[in-house]
Amino acid sequence: MKVSAEILNLIPYKPGKPISETQREYGLTEVIKLASNENPLGPSPKAIAAIHKYLDHQHRYPDPSGYELVQKISEKWNVPATQVGLGNGSNEIIDLLIRIFCEPGDSILTSEAAFVAYQVCAQAARVRVRTTPLRHNDLTIDLKAIADHFFHNPTAKIKMIFIPNPNNPTGTLVGVQELDEFLIRLGNRDDVLLVFDEAYTEYVRDKKFNEAAKFYKNYSNVLVLKTFSKVYGMAGFRLGALLAPEYVLEYYNRVRNPFNVNDLAQVAGVAALEDKSYVEQSQKVVWEGLDYFYKELKRLNLHYYPSEANFVLFDTKRNSEHVHVNLLKKGLILRPVQNYGFKTLMRMTVGQMDENKKAIVAIEKMLTEVSEIG
Repeated sequence: MKVSAEILNLIPYKPGKPISETQREYGLTEVIKLASNENPLGPSPKAIAAIHKYLDHQHRYPDPSGYELVQKISEKWNVPATQVGLGNGSNEIIDLLIRIFCEPGDSILTSEAAFVAYQVCAQAARVRVRTTPLRHNDLTIDLKAIADHFFHNPTAKIKMIFIPNPNNPTGTLVGVQELDEFLIRLGNRDDVLLVFDEAYTEYVRDKKFNEAAKFYKNYSNVLVLKTFSKVYGMAGFRLGALLAPEYVLEYYNRVRNPFNVNDLAQVAGVAALEDKSYVEQSQKVVWEGLDYFYKELKRLNLHYYPSEANFVLFDTKRNSEHVHVNLLKKGLILRPVQNYGFKTLMRMTVGQMDENKKAIVAIEKMLTEVSEIG
């Protein structure tokens, strides 16, 4: 049985190395994982309590509409409930949106070194992926270049533009003025959707940041992706949300599986959105951890890119795969990002402070064991 060239050439998404695998492979008892941008606090205590209450309901199918969670999201982000969709993580939402609004041979447009799931989902749907370069000096997404590319390539059939803000793996934001100009040029068009992926907005400290969830209602073609995996500590539950105009939700709900979000994820999501103190503690842990990493990386003379997410991207000055293996042997899992085109950069998630300190100790030792690239 033949498959398409797009599937044959598809490079699957590679998740962070699991702790258990690292322990088995290197015979370790203690492993610190700072590779997958997970919340080191674990889920909200309120979410855990809510799950326990619903454990004996698991012989029933979940609410296919996710009514209670949709109402809570509507209240949280001040959007009409009719403009809220739920997904099995934001990855499922990305996949479904591409399947709904693109046909084989169409294109999506994003930046180089943007979240790799856009490319994986598009290629699986026989949709082409077009990219524009990041700004070399600060690794920020160039929205002007993206808009220019759209207008200069009218035959490319670009149906969707994905803007991760903040971006993973760089942790950088798009500029406010640049965003306004981008929306003037591309907002309210009927031939392209603008998808803002806002997985990390709760960690942003830049006061000028313009959150798409607060302005998307002004545009008929702006969509927003949200996730419960980061600041809400629910990565294992696989829960994402889509904020979009009603016509998008009508199509989305036709295509998604009827029970795509399980019952425990729904009740945990409702409880997590009510736990303000947990979110504040999650932010505190990340902001203190980032400031610690900045100080220590500067001491080690390793260049880093200031981050508005819960991780930092830094330059090891070495082949990052060699660095990765060296650190694995020390019981530290970080994320090399060579698949994004960065040969010497590593992404390091903020953990608990004791984990952060052990990570720096391992990195400092690594510097004497792995040779710099000449």
